[in-house]
Amino acid sequence: MALRRSSRDEVGGLAQEVVDEITWYMREHKITRSDLAAAMGVSAGRVSQILSGDENLTLRTLGSVVDALGARLSFTLGDAEGSVRALHEPA
Repeated sequence: MALRRSSRDEVGGLAQEVVDEITWYMREHKITRSDLAAAMGVSAGRVSQILSGDENLTLRTLGSVVDALGARLSFTLGDAEGSVRALHEPA
């Protein structure tokens, strides 16, 4: 029997994807965690917390990171593979 991923797993996966994109951007632009901390006005430890993947990123925190990086954030919302369209099913 296949296990379904819970919404908690989905949220955690999304947070990890965001962190992966941020760390990729930092690597590509040669931005260190110390650089990011200084630009955000926070400690290097706080940046490590944010980039740990365990942090529950708020939109405000995410916005601060993106702003400090001088980057732009965009996302696309689409149907997930194999998703159940519960909102479209007849009652």
